[in-house]
Amino acid sequence: MQEKHFNILGLAYRARKIALGEDLILQAIRSKEAKLVVIASDSSENTKKKLTDKCKSYQVPYHLIDNREKLSRALGKDDRVAVAVLDQGFAKKLEQLLGD
Repeated sequence: MQEKHFNILGLAYRARKIALGEDLILQAIRSKEAKLVVIASDSSENTKKKLTDKCKSYQVPYHLIDNREKLSRALGKDDRVAVAVLDQGFAKKLEQLLGD
């Protein structure tokens, strides 16, 4: 059974409230559009470091989650390692679910 945070990510993607791709995620962080960044724990160390450092410097919350396969399945896309949530409501609900 899928965890609830993956269901919320899928809803946010269908609502077009998610940025995909490293460049778009970094751009969303810099422009303060990103409310939360979700990173797969099995992504490369370089990608993790780049995204977490940028999140820390712009004070954007981030979470490491299971793996890229589950993240990709939740979005219905192939090989996704990170997403930026652009909507405050989705970000708040995800933070609540990931904090448990």
